[in-house]
Amino acid sequence: MATLQTIDLVPTPVVSMEDIRIAAARVQPSIVRTPTLLSRTLSELTGATVYLKFENLQFTAAYKERGALNRLLQLDEGARARGVIAASAGNHAQGVAYHGRRLGIPVTIVMPKPTPTVKVQQTENHGATVILHGESFDEAYAHARLVEAEQRLTFVHPFDDPHIIAGQGTVALEMLEAAPDIDCFVVPIGGGGLISGCSTVAKAADRPIEVIGVQAELYPSMFNRITGAHLPVGGDTLAEGIAVNQPGALTSEIVREKVDDIVLVSERDMERALSLLLQIEKTVVEGAGAAGLAALLAHKEKFAGKTVGLVLCGGNIDTRLLANVLLRDLARSGRLARLRIRLQDRPGALFNVARIFDQEGVNILELSHQRIFTNLPAKGLSLDVECETRNQAHLDRLTSELRAAGYEVSPVELA
Repeated sequence: MATLQTIDLVPTPVVSMEDIRIAAARVQPSIVRTPTLLSRTLSELTGATVYLKFENLQFTAAYKERGALNRLLQLDEGARARGVIAASAGNHAQGVAYHGRRLGIPVTIVMPKPTPTVKVQQTENHGATVILHGESFDEAYAHARLVEAEQRLTFVHPFDDPHIIAGQGTVALEMLEAAPDIDCFVVPIGGGGLISGCSTVAKAADRPIEVIGVQAELYPSMFNRITGAHLPVGGDTLAEGIAVNQPGALTSEIVREKVDDIVLVSERDMERALSLLLQIEKTVVEGAGAAGLAALLAHKEKFAGKTVGLVLCGGNIDTRLLANVLLRDLARSGRLARLRIRLQDRPGALFNVARIFDQEGVNILELSHQRIFTNLPAKGLSLDVECETRNQAHLDRLTSELRAAGYEVSPVELA
């Protein structure tokens, strides 16, 4: 991955370290000071010293409420009475809705139609009026600006606002207070509010602190903006919280000046990272929350030997999607498999196969016979066996034993 270029350089809009300190004092009474903890297991796995910032433990399960609260607390009485509106894929929506209700401010949220149900429900549970519009954040955003003008509401931008950026920067402030030896921040990028705030804190330190941004390969919008690349943007990503087609103008300038590099991670990288965080740290994150660890796993050489601060930026994930990710990870690691075995359609055929599974200590979860929709001879059948093994080596031994017994065996591969 190429180092970021400073193309089309213009003066960076001012969000200062002092702004972030003031924001920290302003929001501190009403947010959770989430823990920053060393992960020994992830450190061994990645070759870096890894500190995790558990922003998924905020009341709304995401860091977004920091910036939202900082913005709401600076509204005048007239604006508070009329109410506010925001466009969001979910976490910003919940932050605005939750603190809006606390402060007695009416809140309207415009969300893209594909937003996970859990985020829609939680936003409504915080008392907001939710409007579902468009297929993407950008479509929801455009509609929110129309409603803003029609109803004379105050728009609370999810990322391209100095007050929002200052609020998000309090994440890095707390991380350095808890782990002052951090020398590299790895931060997910959607619109760029979080990394703008974190990089402002990092570059104001009295020692060098590197800042690396992470984007999903399907949504490299900030990477394109900063480097001049033209990678395609769009698709169905696990990390819908950072699936932004166009980053902010304000955040882009801050990223251009203060962020050292941006790396891209695949869907598979994020699935693996999400699963590892649940297995190792016993913490649930959404796709965007797993992006930082995905970067460490996919680009180990870049982070080896560094003391890295990862922001687990959110934990709002649909339970069905979470289950799918975990099962896919089991399949990829060889602990869950589906084998297609060719048999003769005769008494005892299934028994003989099952005996080999028993001999190898493999648990059979599900069986499926196929006699009709197959290109096998009329006296043949295809048997799909879904099974549970200890690891890939255990699965390989089972496959070898089946083939040694004369069976044709092929795995049903996961994409």
